[in-house]
Amino acid sequence: MDHSGHGMTMDLPPFTLGRGLEFSPDPFFLIGCLAALGLYGWGVARLRRRGDAWPVARTVLFALGVLSIAVVMCTRLNDYGMVMFSVHMVQHMVISMVAPILLLLGAPVTLALRALPVARRGSLGPRELLLKLLHSRYMRIITHPAFTIGMFIASLYGLYFTPLFDFLMGSKAGHVGMMIHFLAVGLVFFWPIMGVDPGPHRPGYVMRMLELFAGMPFHAFFGIAMMMATQPMVNVYKNPPASLGIDALADQSAAGGIAWAFSEIPSVLVLIALVYQWYHSEQRQAARSDRQADRDGDKELREYNAYLASLQARGR
Repeated sequence: MDHSGHGMTMDLPPFTLGRGLEFSPDPFFLIGCLAALGLYGWGVARLRRRGDAWPVARTVLFALGVLSIAVVMCTRLNDYGMVMFSVHMVQHMVISMVAPILLLLGAPVTLALRALPVARRGSLGPRELLLKLLHSRYMRIITHPAFTIGMFIASLYGLYFTPLFDFLMGSKAGHVGMMIHFLAVGLVFFWPIMGVDPGPHRPGYVMRMLELFAGMPFHAFFGIAMMMATQPMVNVYKNPPASLGIDALADQSAAGGIAWAFSEIPSVLVLIALVYQWYHSEQRQAARSDRQADRDGDKELREYNAYLASLQARGR
């Protein structure tokens, strides 16, 4: 068998979904996924032991987020992604746009803050270090829209339209590092937008929607540019193995279509989540107002009516 410089099989048979989903773990991501599930499960169990509730839906969403990473990084999709641009683009889109949304809806930071024990007075434990990080200048910078939107766009154009992509694909460490980068960029981009976990930036719902759609046209244009290209744009995929039976330009066009589609689908999912959060936020605010009115006999309404009556009296 022929192998690339970082040990991945290159003479793969023609791609089918069944072959792509065969178990073929990347050690780094396999260990990382298991560790993430283990730590999250520990946090939920700790809350339950002390009698605190944790929404089952959040646990399910977080598990689905981890599973989505495992599907693209611990199966033969990862092997095919080394020689097929279209499969690589599926990996990129899932790990940068689908997995982050699901992970963030699982509220892992909130869970950690609730589950980690409070350190003794005057000492720093894991919970205190996490809080320090959340309030740090570094975190304010990397979650600011100017940074997140810029990085989101640069991760497409600055990677695929420069020799950097070929360089990273030349080694296993480079490939793993690139995938970690995609995941990190997705997390910091969607974190302020989702607004489930506490963070340095908590914009209003309208601003979150604007942030969401600010980067999507660039994402769509990237996909369209790849679909319309008349020659292969990335050296790694210029000469696919004959055993695959694919045309490099057609595969690149498919990759562009995948990138374009993923600029639409996750946006709709996030928009639905934001509208849902907004609705429930308004419901909670209305409930608080009703409780306050019950306590003070609707003092605010009486004062407003008195104010209107005074205006009317002055006009006579």
